[in-house]
Amino acid sequence: MKQYIFLILVIILFVSSCKQEKIAPKKPNILWLVTEDMGHYIPSFGDSTIVTPHLSKLASEGVIYPNLYSTSGVCAPSRAAIATGMYPSSIGANHMRTTSYSEVTGLPKYGAVPPPEVKMISELLRKQGYYCTNNYKTDYQFKPPVTAWDESSPYAHWRNREKNQPFFAVFNFTETHESGLFEPYGFREIETRHYQAGDKSYNWKNKGKSHAKNRMTEAETPVHIPKDTKFKVPPYLPDTEIVQRDLWKLYNNIAEMDRQVGAVLKQLEEDGLLENTIIMFYGDHGGPMPREKRLIYDSGLKTPMIVRFPGKINAGTKFNQLVSFVDFAPTLLSLTHQKPLAYMQGQAFLGKYQSKKQRNYIHAAADRFDGFTDAIRAVKDKQFKYIRNYRPEQGYYLPITYREKIPTMQELIRLKDEGKLNDVQMQWFRDKKPKEELFDCINDPFELHNLVENPEYKDKLAELSNEMDRWLTEIGDVPNFPEKELVAKLWDGKKTKPKTANPVTVIKNGKIVISCDTKGASIGYKTDPKAKSWTVYSEPVKIKSTEMLLVKAHRIGYEPSKDVEVKIAMLK
Repeated sequence: MKQYIFLILVIILFVSSCKQEKIAPKKPNILWLVTEDMGHYIPSFGDSTIVTPHLSKLASEGVIYPNLYSTSGVCAPSRAAIATGMYPSSIGANHMRTTSYSEVTGLPKYGAVPPPEVKMISELLRKQGYYCTNNYKTDYQFKPPVTAWDESSPYAHWRNREKNQPFFAVFNFTETHESGLFEPYGFREIETRHYQAGDKSYNWKNKGKSHAKNRMTEAETPVHIPKDTKFKVPPYLPDTEIVQRDLWKLYNNIAEMDRQVGAVLKQLEEDGLLENTIIMFYGDHGGPMPREKRLIYDSGLKTPMIVRFPGKINAGTKFNQLVSFVDFAPTLLSLTHQKPLAYMQGQAFLGKYQSKKQRNYIHAAADRFDGFTDAIRAVKDKQFKYIRNYRPEQGYYLPITYREKIPTMQELIRLKDEGKLNDVQMQWFRDKKPKEELFDCINDPFELHNLVENPEYKDKLAELSNEMDRWLTEIGDVPNFPEKELVAKLWDGKKTKPKTANPVTVIKNGKIVISCDTKGASIGYKTDPKAKSWTVYSEPVKIKSTEMLLVKAHRIGYEPSKDVEVKIAMLK
């Protein structure tokens, strides 16, 4: 009942705002502030190690969601879930970096291939008239169609839209990424000047490249927290000088991210848009330290979320409902007054079409990470998590080169080889793992004590095991399915990546009609080849006979079509 009252208040607020200010958009602006590799490390979520003034203010004016879970413990599969509203393991998106790791796997580069009706959520919002910008991450496990964004670059910003056009803007903050723990330590030079997105006076061309490039030295890097701070170390890591130093980096990076978040929020307020905008802050999965990222323990899945609504509705409250990344796309549609689409596997947790029932479970999956493959599935209710290991003969720890650049990971390996890790710290390095695991995540938050053999929990074990079977069947997930066979399935048995057919244009009733023989292809067009973005085609277009039309089609997971140039006069 509380959430329905809250929903009514939101609607009343927007109607009132539109009546009082004619310039206010009819639909809410939506701003996503997305950080990387982020556990519950901030005061608003119970960790007072550092001060985060901007996020703390956002939380005091907004709603805290302490039970948000990614669908994977790593970024690209999770981003696929956010972009489509579908579980990555249901569309071929759960193996990390399918578009770039062919030299490691021996497989061709491929992208996820969801059903033909699936579109990126940003394209669906563009069709509603939203100006959609992404600054600047794009690894969705597939190449985004040209119709996905009005802008997707380091320059992308709501300030580039038409006056009064509603916007959906995504800003990604990278300082908290695990690469921020690598040595030599230092912040990215460009980002730390201030997060001046949309300001072309800054040299953005190298933004986001290798962690080792374009970074301040440690001496130049701002110190947000004293280096002699004594940090609380989770039991699965040793408490050594090296681990303490990495924890200092972790929290120092978060404090810098908070400063960058503040810069974007300041721009929003300066533009007079704060009370027309729904602001959402979240992380792309759990923390960056070893035994966190890439695993589907809560340390790898659980990430904070804050939602601030216009008028500070429900300010300072906490909603304890379970939320999954697959819920983001349907929720965005619901907040913009559109009914979630039938193919979406999540449910709206806010807005006009908010689900009448809260989630009982969240689900997650782990498969290949870089050059190493595993097969793990998880289901969790508010207290218990059930994990099923499809490769029990294989240990949990995978020697991923990228992760081994973290000094703490090097320290773990050294201490393991010297026989100096305790039993808890050695769990990750077991040669084998149990077929099933069950954890009480309230009384055992680090998921160290497997309850599978405890008869007191046999009913809970059966419940969650049955729920996993139901979920796997519902989404068509076949765990441990060989990746080579997955590629063949996605490509309908062909040896090469399927290609989107070239679009066809004809004139009917004085308007240009564009079609494509590839089912589910998104179609974009330009009347000016130099235009920065492609318009999403949704209905016949009327243009002058002297104009030229540039057309492109692209189905997600397929190669895009060629750019087809159409001279209107020749169609007459």
